[in-house]
Amino acid sequence: MKVKEQVQYNQKEDKIEIARTFDNAPSLDRASGLRQAKVGFTGENRLVGSIPLHIMAQWCKDAGVQWDDIEARKEVVRKNILSGEFDKFRVWQGTF
Repeated sequence: MKVKEQVQYNQKEDKIEIARTFDNAPSLDRASGLRQAKVGFTGENRLVGSIPLHIMAQWCKDAGVQWDDIEARKEVVRKNILSGEFDKFRVWQGTF
């Protein structure tokens, strides 16, 4: 959830900079609640995690992947979610 957005003009580089601040607590609480309730395990399907869109967008930007390239985006999400750095967003701890 976006909490704050600040727009500034950088005179040295002659460009506009936008700084956004997000609160990830609702997403972390959601993932924790799903994990504790053991939700997301039906048949062969698994809910791996609950990732906020701004984090996914940043992952894609860092990897140089276009948002509309679904297969590349899946691989970026898979790589990042399995890295261990974002375990708090995970619901199911297995590998995929």
